[in-house]
Amino acid sequence: MNDIAALTTEQSNPHTTALDSMSVDELLRVMNAEDMGVAEAVAEAVADIARAIELIVTARRRGGRLVYIGAGTSGRLGVLDAVECPPTFGTDPGEVIGIIAGGSSAFTQAVEGAEDDPARAVADLSAVHLTADDVVVALAASGRTPYAIGALRYGRSIGAATVAISCNRGAELSAHADVGIEVETGPEVVTGSTRLKAGTAQKMVCNMLSTAAMVRLGKTYGNLMVDVNPTNAKLIDRARRIVAEATGVDPATAASLLNAADGHPKTAIVMRLAGVDAAAARELLDSAQGFVRTALRE
Repeated sequence: MNDIAALTTEQSNPHTTALDSMSVDELLRVMNAEDMGVAEAVAEAVADIARAIELIVTARRRGGRLVYIGAGTSGRLGVLDAVECPPTFGTDPGEVIGIIAGGSSAFTQAVEGAEDDPARAVADLSAVHLTADDVVVALAASGRTPYAIGALRYGRSIGAATVAISCNRGAELSAHADVGIEVETGPEVVTGSTRLKAGTAQKMVCNMLSTAAMVRLGKTYGNLMVDVNPTNAKLIDRARRIVAEATGVDPATAASLLNAADGHPKTAIVMRLAGVDAAAARELLDSAQGFVRTALRE
């Protein structure tokens, strides 16, 4: 227990010792003030985050998967990032995976004790047929969760690349990873409630990992999400605006291009800017490994 008490994420925050006697306005302002330091803490870890992104890009280029794994809030944040990749970047659901200790039901209801079992992580990774081509990103605010450590140990044992994300310095989790990302967010507003600052930091890091990796893999053209999967009215409208902005055409023409490209903005953009039909645009993109800018130079 002494090891847990020594973690900065478990210590009492001197700015919130009178939390229960604050007005709502005071409480919100102190929370906001504490949150302001999260981005600065993440900034200090950018070099390690960049190293992790290189591992992810390398894995994806050889056909490997990005596998997030964690328990509790940390696990939920990994799952959240994973499920957002298909609609945003047009990935297959099996390319970025989120695993939470206790199974899918643990996303909405806590499964007590799941985080204390490293063998469960091995079973969960085995169930998705983890291979040496994949990269495992284990999240644990404390940096010492047995489930997350078990995941990294197993990943390394089969040759997969491994990344640890924690919110304490000198985290045990980092010792089991190729890259250890440590974002020291300090004591929480509510002592030990790592769904707060630590959770925000982990969400920010996951955002950076997936977004930067996808950009490096050709999933954007400029800052446009040209592989967006237009599966609802909002995304259909976004896809049309993306094509219009990238090519300079009017909305009606953008819609026509998208129809000819089977709803794929990237293909529609290359069709217009390269002056080719959909089949030729797809060939150009294939030869350019999916990069629009490169395809237009072919």
